[in-house]
Amino acid sequence: MSNQNEHLGGLARGQLLPLQRTVEVISVPFGKTISLPEDAEVSVMQAKGSSVSVAHEGRLYLVEGRNLDALGLAALPVQTLPEDASEEEIEQFVWDQLRTCFDPEIPVNIVDLGLVYGCRIEHLISGERIVTIRMTLTAPGCGMGEVIAADARSKVLGAPQISKVHTEIVFNPPWSREMMSDEAKLELGMF
Repeated sequence: MSNQNEHLGGLARGQLLPLQRTVEVISVPFGKTISLPEDAEVSVMQAKGSSVSVAHEGRLYLVEGRNLDALGLAALPVQTLPEDASEEEIEQFVWDQLRTCFDPEIPVNIVDLGLVYGCRIEHLISGERIVTIRMTLTAPGCGMGEVIAADARSKVLGAPQISKVHTEIVFNPPWSREMMSDEAKLELGMF
């Protein structure tokens, strides 16, 4: 798998970019989809995983990977697995994909942030595999919860061996900073 962060690594925080086309973006923290017009100037706030957070007229928006061409970048390919992947490779793929999901306001992936409480892969009699991701949010009222969950679902569905993905957002136990990995705490200056 290619490193998606390398693909976006050419963008610098504060870099100004004119939009190459009208593009649908997600308003942060409300999670509502709106359109920004071609030639609108946006400022890069964060380029992590497969999306870019940008500011425009004092508001924060998320540009998803499939729309990166609006920023003058190539759209990111969907990550997948070969048909003959082992169970271990499938599980590793799921966790790797979850590590490409970011809250648009926090430069740490949802796994290292401690938002993923568990992931279960079930085999049905039909031969299908269903992945259930149990996750939380940093705050119960976070408007980006469904956006982050949808991002996780779409990335995990990149494997042909996975038929369905369910995300269950829970608030028990409540998220706390202690759930973050040491790398996340270091990235956010919490040591």
